[in-house]
Amino acid sequence: MKRNIGFTTIQLLVLGFVFITLIGAFLLMQPFSISGSEKISFIDAFFTATSAITTTGLIVVDTGSFFSRFGQAVILILFQVGGLGYMIFIALLMVGLGKRLSFGNVDLLHESIARPSSEDLLKFSKKIVIFTIFFEAIGIALLTCYWRKFFSLPDAIYTGIFHSISAFCTAGFSLYPDSFTIYRDSIFFNGSIILLCFAGSAGFFVLNDIYHFGKQIVHKKYPRRFSAHTKLAVLIMAFLVMAGIIIMYFAPGQTIAAQAKERALHSVFQIVSASTTTGFNTVNIGTLTNPLLWLIILLMFIGGCPGGTAGGIKTTTFGLIILSARSVLTGRKNVNVFHRSAPQGMIIRAYSIAVIAMVWIAAAMGILLVTDKGLSFQSILFEITSAFGTVGLSTGVTSSLSVGGRIVIIFTMLLGRLGPIAVGYSLIGKPRQVNFIYPEAEILVG
Repeated sequence: MKRNIGFTTIQLLVLGFVFITLIGAFLLMQPFSISGSEKISFIDAFFTATSAITTTGLIVVDTGSFFSRFGQAVILILFQVGGLGYMIFIALLMVGLGKRLSFGNVDLLHESIARPSSEDLLKFSKKIVIFTIFFEAIGIALLTCYWRKFFSLPDAIYTGIFHSISAFCTAGFSLYPDSFTIYRDSIFFNGSIILLCFAGSAGFFVLNDIYHFGKQIVHKKYPRRFSAHTKLAVLIMAFLVMAGIIIMYFAPGQTIAAQAKERALHSVFQIVSASTTTGFNTVNIGTLTNPLLWLIILLMFIGGCPGGTAGGIKTTTFGLIILSARSVLTGRKNVNVFHRSAPQGMIIRAYSIAVIAMVWIAAAMGILLVTDKGLSFQSILFEITSAFGTVGLSTGVTSSLSVGGRIVIIFTMLLGRLGPIAVGYSLIGKPRQVNFIYPEAEILVG
């Protein structure tokens, strides 16, 4: 892939995403992708393809009944490619064919993967594929065994493959019109999906760190320690999940379940689904109380860990913002993370991501309040946050959105998957480094 046509690396990455989405939309519009005699408009096909490639899961037509097996396979391929990053497939395909990666392809691969700085780029790409195959295979085996009780073996395998990949890629696409509400009381089923959600949302950086930690234990090597990134990412995720489960379980006026056991299971699944940005649901989101909807909105906005399949501003971004606020309140000049100092540029980036995300959500809300006047303020906020966090949970308003509203959600899903900084760079170009610093100015804040 040559880079002499005036596009930056990030612009090429974004254009590649859009190009694949257009191909997916074209395929979904074909008669052989639809199970009945109905047709799908371009905007709805593009919405579905965007939702799949961004691993969101918001739908305007029912995936299981509207699309044929071919159409479902197109959606599956899109969220598998979107979950891993299409440049990984291109790089490994070229290497498999005995071809060398050009400098342009190396740059694209570098921009599409968050990896340890000490790790070889291509080697880490192969690890990502291995991790993916490992967890998705486990999920396929578990879910096929479960669905074998209800379906024939071929149907059980197909259903297991679709939902295992959807769960690991945190895509949230389901072949059932009400997601997993009919399986909400099965501990085995819920546990299998939760395992895949956590594995995909943790990020390949964290999985790689855990893998190396395990190798050190097996080979009795020292020192055995996790990176500051892994500690912060996992700690924030664990805190959000545990706090969310407790709040949802004890929330006054909640309607998720009467019995304590069922309420606990439903709370665990729904909070994990929201915080990992997977988007499956075992309860009717539209019937939740306002406090619970607000809780889920916060979890969707923060999202999962970077370098994986999850969306949101990411747990580490949220963690750095909290730690920087603590530094200000305690009079410290540096932001310390597990006996390490976070670079100033990283702190600025964290705040920038959060601010751009909030500004976009506010702007998108303003547009939808005009284009879709029949929807409530909270349902619009929930829908937009779900799209930005690439979650896919909805209060049930997605299919009733106007054309203008659907276009806004499409842009929001792309922004959420590609990241606010990457989209910003693609629009204005990555700024060049400057070798001078202006004198400081005193500006009053707060």
